[in-house]
Amino acid sequence: METKQEINANTHLPKDKKDWYDNWYKIILILPVLVMILSLIYLGYFYAKTGDIMLKDTSLSGGTTITINGDVDLNGLSSSLKSDFSDLNTRKLTDISSGKVTSSVIESSAKPDQLKPAVEKYLGYKLTEENSTIEFIGSSLSQSFYKQLIFALIISFILMSITIFIIFRTFVPSIAVIFAAFGDIIMPLALIDVLGIKLSAAGIAAFLMLVGYSVDTDILLTTRALRTKGGTLNHRIYRAFKTGSFMTITALITVLPAFFIITGLPDSFRQIFFILALGLVADLVNTWLTNASIIKWYCEAKKIE
Repeated sequence: METKQEINANTHLPKDKKDWYDNWYKIILILPVLVMILSLIYLGYFYAKTGDIMLKDTSLSGGTTITINGDVDLNGLSSSLKSDFSDLNTRKLTDISSGKVTSSVIESSAKPDQLKPAVEKYLGYKLTEENSTIEFIGSSLSQSFYKQLIFALIISFILMSITIFIIFRTFVPSIAVIFAAFGDIIMPLALIDVLGIKLSAAGIAAFLMLVGYSVDTDILLTTRALRTKGGTLNHRIYRAFKTGSFMTITALITVLPAFFIITGLPDSFRQIFFILALGLVADLVNTWLTNASIIKWYCEAKKIE
């Protein structure tokens, strides 16, 4: 005989909604899996074309960064120097409170003794310690730093996967969580490559943060579905969805204004917020379309109600 709590749980969702999800959850699974496959195909194409899975700025590839105090016509400077420095990248930094341009940044893989004279020629004055700063990172040092960051990302993902297997001790639910977390990294990375964004060291640190962010809702869903007593499977998934989606949307509300509104932040900070936002959106898809469908399929196959 059902308890009062179980009866309430069974009747919490309208019958037509329960029937709709029961009939379509396997079809829903196709969409995120297809997006994942397309992302992997594009990353493979990108690697074959560029020799790497991402574009890197001077902090990861090596080169010169010139920061000039005040506002400079960067469009004109780019047009003038692009023929000599094909990888030239420029941006402006602004004051958070007033929105006034505080400095102009010029980056290139060229050495300082090549880039500085060209910039001075365009500006018509000498660059000194009073009106600018010049930083140079050697290619060997930046490549070593890049490899260490990638190694740290891989190790963190492996340790996360081991932890998931220890927690659930069941192959399919554990793989579902890991697959969703993998998608939360691969999908944003593919989109960043499509947009032509050059990743900095801070950008890779954001992917490290995503490894932790991405498993929260997946662990919540899997725990509710497999270990929580009372109510139907659909009801347990629905309750996990309400809690988990609220968590993710709250995080999105936090990071999106920092990217779109606070334009005075350094590019490294804005890149972190942008990558986290992409990862959180991907997490909504991978948790509630991919992982939820796999878990429901698994529970039905194992007669877990």
